[in-house]
Amino acid sequence: MRKVAVIVTNDVEDIEYTSPVEALQKAGHQVTVIEKEAGSKITGKHGLELTAGQGIADASVTDYDALLIPGGFSPDQLRVDERFVDFVKDFLLSNKDVFAICHGPQLFIQSGLASSLKLTAYESVRPDLFYAGAQVLDEPVVIDEKHQLITSRTPDDLDDFNREITKALD
Repeated sequence: MRKVAVIVTNDVEDIEYTSPVEALQKAGHQVTVIEKEAGSKITGKHGLELTAGQGIADASVTDYDALLIPGGFSPDQLRVDERFVDFVKDFLLSNKDVFAICHGPQLFIQSGLASSLKLTAYESVRPDLFYAGAQVLDEPVVIDEKHQLITSRTPDDLDDFNREITKALD
């Protein structure tokens, strides 16, 4: 069993949270929702309701084996909070698995590490990543083995994304 941190806030794309989390849990992994404060209520774009299990101030990379960043409007809100940016940056530098889909890779821009990454993202986010220096591909799933980073573009890619993220934790 691996421990997976999931950073989300309001307006997360519901299926980009529920589908990977279900795949991870089915594979026997423990998932913890991290938001600004433990116990805070989170509402997805389409009505999903979540409760944060941990606040970002209490979250440490050393407590987790992997990080999942679902898309929607959640990553855009999280990237203005240095605590989340630092958490993502620490994960990218830790040689631990990082998984991001759709708008999730927006957080990599703020990390200052985008120029070393190979990835994909939602169509409107790919130019931002490219201009930040990332190697950006338009493929259903991109695996950057150097950084243990797995990314996908949209909910249409979830089958491929889920297969690769669960395989990475085997």
